[in-house]
Amino acid sequence: MFGEEGILQRGLEAFAELGYERASARELARRLGVSHNFINDRYGSKAAFWRAVVDSALEAQLAHLPQADPSLDDAERLRQLITGFYRSAVDTPRIKRIMLDELSRDTERLDYLYERHIAPTLQLMAPSIERLVASGRMAPIPMDVLFFAVIPPVSGTLEGPLVRRLGRPVPAAAEQLTATAESLAAIVVDGLLATGAAAHLGEAAIQVRGTRTEKNTAPSAGTADQSRGL
Repeated sequence: MFGEEGILQRGLEAFAELGYERASARELARRLGVSHNFINDRYGSKAAFWRAVVDSALEAQLAHLPQADPSLDDAERLRQLITGFYRSAVDTPRIKRIMLDELSRDTERLDYLYERHIAPTLQLMAPSIERLVASGRMAPIPMDVLFFAVIPPVSGTLEGPLVRRLGRPVPAAAEQLTATAESLAAIVVDGLLATGAAAHLGEAAIQVRGTRTEKNTAPSAGTADQSRGL
């Protein structure tokens, strides 16, 4: 029988490998070496166990993130945050696998990840980004564009069959994964601070939203014909 830390670690491994739906209560019990009713008796439900696993993993990840340094320039602070986020994925890859798997599912688990992980991560960056935009060093970018510019590249620090096909040795040395994290961070931050490219992205996103709004508010052909008939 494992202690609490061991139970949560085994749960993390199972959810990262199988995903939430395939990690049945029976399979979780088998991996933990406990009775079929253990998770319900101890945590209340599989969903509550998943939340306990995620909370434990996020606490470990938070410990790997760099502390705020008020002496840093905003651009360097942003670079430090994003680099730290990617490097933490090297040290805590399983929670990143869970997060990337859940991003495409409209569930209470996604709500939980958003409230406990995604929104706080973006909020850490917000003050520096606001000052960079106000000073003209960074173009305004919609929050959804910022998210997809910063968060998904973390998958590049994880190992799997795709990276092997792309030519990376698997398993990769920790030094190589750290170097990959730093390279990804440099590409993302340099792109955000390239105001011409960032402005193009922001304008494109705004134009797309404007087009969608027009389509949603414009009357259909049938409605227009009926209006003319009246």
